[in-house]
Amino acid sequence: MDPRRSRRPAGISGGRRAIMPVEKAKDIRYTLNRLWDFFRKEKIGLSATFLLVLTSGILGLLVPFLIGKAVDAIFPGPNLVEFGRLKFISALLLSIYILDSGLTFLQEYIVAGIAQKVVHDIRKSLFGKLQSLPIVYFDTQTHGELMSRLTNDVDNISNTISQSTVQFMASVVNIVGSLIMMIRLSGFMTIASLITVPMVYLLTKTIAKRTKVLFKEQQEALGLLNGHIEETIGGIHVVKAFNKEDKVVDEFIRQNHILREVGVKAQIWSGFIMPLMNVINNFGFGVIAILGGALAVKGKISVGIIASFIFYSRQFTRPLNELANTFNTLQSGIAGAERVFEILDEEEERKDGEGAILATDIEGEVEFKFVSFEYEPGEPVLKDISFKVEPGTNIALVGATGAGKTTIVNLLTGFYEIEEGEILIDGINIKDYQKDSLREIFGMVLQDTYLFSGTIEENIRYGRLDATYEEIERAAKMSKAHDFISRLPMGYDTILSEGGMNLSQGQRQLIAISRAILADPSILILDEATSSVDTRTELKIQEAMVQLMKGRTTFIIAHRLSTIREADIIMVIDDGKIVEKGNHDQLIDKKGKYYNLYMSQFMNIGEVV
Repeated sequence: MDPRRSRRPAGISGGRRAIMPVEKAKDIRYTLNRLWDFFRKEKIGLSATFLLVLTSGILGLLVPFLIGKAVDAIFPGPNLVEFGRLKFISALLLSIYILDSGLTFLQEYIVAGIAQKVVHDIRKSLFGKLQSLPIVYFDTQTHGELMSRLTNDVDNISNTISQSTVQFMASVVNIVGSLIMMIRLSGFMTIASLITVPMVYLLTKTIAKRTKVLFKEQQEALGLLNGHIEETIGGIHVVKAFNKEDKVVDEFIRQNHILREVGVKAQIWSGFIMPLMNVINNFGFGVIAILGGALAVKGKISVGIIASFIFYSRQFTRPLNELANTFNTLQSGIAGAERVFEILDEEEERKDGEGAILATDIEGEVEFKFVSFEYEPGEPVLKDISFKVEPGTNIALVGATGAGKTTIVNLLTGFYEIEEGEILIDGINIKDYQKDSLREIFGMVLQDTYLFSGTIEENIRYGRLDATYEEIERAAKMSKAHDFISRLPMGYDTILSEGGMNLSQGQRQLIAISRAILADPSILILDEATSSVDTRTELKIQEAMVQLMKGRTTFIIAHRLSTIREADIIMVIDDGKIVEKGNHDQLIDKKGKYYNLYMSQFMNIGEVV
């Protein structure tokens, strides 16, 4: 499913909302600055790494110089070799190589720790950000796409840090150091060798411009593929029930093909760099060899200097090659970082204002004053809704699908921000309450029940984490869940799979109701809470609900009108407006919208609404 396609928000969200296009990627400088914000905490480790790289680089700069001296020791004159000098230089070179290997190990060790710490912080920030985003954001993104950003994109950043940090530092040290030594050996040959630098720059710039786009497309294609996989696995029962295995496989093949195509292009373009760099380097070595030979024939430089210069030239150009190759790795990491920062830059839920008060000792009075709301500009879902509910009142919301029933609940709980009008609880605007304490006064049982991986006891305890086992069992007994839980081999210690799929839908609903009972809320919201259970179980649940709803303001959303006959107030919502309000008998006598709905369900006279 394309995440940019308009679709009905999932879960408790009502209505429709167009999914906004993905924000354009930030530029490289912006992304690197954001990454540096995470690196700042690792200044000590980075400084230690740089000192190790600098020391290793200095040792590396000694090697070509000593090799040149060794060459001159072999040919100090006709038929003469300075063996003592040659042995000393050889021992010195061996010591440098051993020491350099130890320094390289330390560099990699420190950088591995830095990379994991930085990625740990990025992951922590990203997951924390997801918890602070409004419900509407999740209504407009596929779960697989979000998972891809939290895993694949963050892993890309980790790989980039691990592979690029030491490489970048070492390249800078080698380039600067080699250039200084080359100038000391021969300024003329240095100028000649620098002819390859602009060629390398133009090559890197041309290819990087293309690979940046391709790596970004690759990450987006991977996110879409992950979204399709997650959606298919999550809905595998529906896929099989409607015999759509071939369809989802074809869609997977299509998206996998797109990922393969863009991946191949990205790798091919990034693979161009090294072969072309080798051609440029070999051209540079040829120029150095010709000029060096001519100068040696004239007696202006020794053969050892030529040997040293060739090594320094290689040390100068090799980091350029490595930087060019690292830049490809960096492009992939930046593509992942951009997608991560797109989430981190999303607007969060409304923050508590100054002087926000705790929602404590809530009696449950609810009042809507001229509330209007729309998901899409120009398409209002609610239009000037006004009503007042006294504490302890049971109020039922009925109406056709999409009429705005669930939207009323979403606005009451603060899942969506009110656009026009006011919502008051106990006479205080909900925006004046601390959001966390406001959410705690609500208990919710939704039509689409979700249970977490873990035991039944842990899932019920989710309603109140400090509850005792006895309180959990009491809540389960009130919801009539205790009977079936006791019959399970492990009882309350039964492990549930993801989503509780090893239980029936009705059993999952009973556990969700137990969770709401345990929370002991001031205001209860039942959104088709008994729609997934059989008639006999429904009657038992209704008995428990009578006890649960005593003394609590309760909002009931139901299409099965048998569940709301005893409600104190029934409001009929149609086209975003309250068209009727009263108790069951009053509305039946009125013979309006509610009467038609009721008759169509119970008198079997057909749909007349």
